[in-house]
Amino acid sequence: MESVSFLSTLPALSSRPFSQPSLQFTTSRNFHVRVCCLARGEQWQMRRRDLVGCVGTVVGLEMIANYGKFTKEAEAADLIQRRQRSEFQSNIKGTLDKAIRASPDLVPAILKLSLNDAMTYDKATKSGGANGSIRLSPELSRPENSGLASALSLLEEAKKEIDSYSKGGPISYADLIQFAAQTALKKTFLDAAIRKCGGNEDKGRTLYTAYGSNGQWGLFERQFGRSDSPDPDPEGRIPQWDKASVQDMKDKFSAIGLGPRQLAVMSAFLGPDQLETETLLASDKDVLPWVQKYQRSRETVSQTDYEVDLITTLTKLSTLGQQINYEAYTYPVQKVDFSKLKL
Repeated sequence: MESVSFLSTLPALSSRPFSQPSLQFTTSRNFHVRVCCLARGEQWQMRRRDLVGCVGTVVGLEMIANYGKFTKEAEAADLIQRRQRSEFQSNIKGTLDKAIRASPDLVPAILKLSLNDAMTYDKATKSGGANGSIRLSPELSRPENSGLASALSLLEEAKKEIDSYSKGGPISYADLIQFAAQTALKKTFLDAAIRKCGGNEDKGRTLYTAYGSNGQWGLFERQFGRSDSPDPDPEGRIPQWDKASVQDMKDKFSAIGLGPRQLAVMSAFLGPDQLETETLLASDKDVLPWVQKYQRSRETVSQTDYEVDLITTLTKLSTLGQQINYEAYTYPVQKVDFSKLKL
């Protein structure tokens, strides 16, 4: 119970010609208000609008007094949701890693699947993008998506397992496809580290842990909560990468706000043979310096320039056309009924 004097906050009352009454408002946590008006020896009648103003002030201050409590509760709920999403995401990565390791030959197709799902984005209409529409047969059967059905089948099987342990609803294909690309990329980064250690897997893992790019995935992993499109994206938005000229590729990347740098770093996504793709890209004077930069970077111990730029580009592509739902996959926490506990 708290008692507060409000007279100093009410100029309409304090300027009245009669002697000032002593106003006290006593508030409690359930917003009950008690008004005491003492006119110090004379009668004084409070106008209705003055009373309403006073009550409004009481309620306002009561809300301020409880603001800290509300904020703490909101922060606690947010922390719970973040932990739920983090745990779910960790389990997803484990499932995808197991699936991809069992079919390493599908890595190029998984990378291309994520690229082609995202590259349908159209800036003018703000339609398309990383919305999982590539799962739909009218889109998957298009020439530019030839050979990607096996990669999608792998992810569909992984989705069944993921949905079986999800407490916050099934994972969207949009999230599944982009996180599969992340897992596939991590595998290529780790494999490169193992090769640099003469094929010794333990040393390669140690090398990747010490010099790898795991710490650069933060922004990508926060973009978790993509929604699926119920319809296929329009045709004609993606070139057939294996038949397109470098200029065609540059034009497509430019149409979504990317340039020669991003085109060069995404070479592994454009075809099964990265070196062959880079040889083609290097024939263009705008792309050549970036191809050379990333080839040099891959020869270093850490591959820092290559890995960081690739992660940054994938992160941007993976959110095209999306409004991320940052509460996706969260669920109510069951409260413990302490009255039923036997102590």
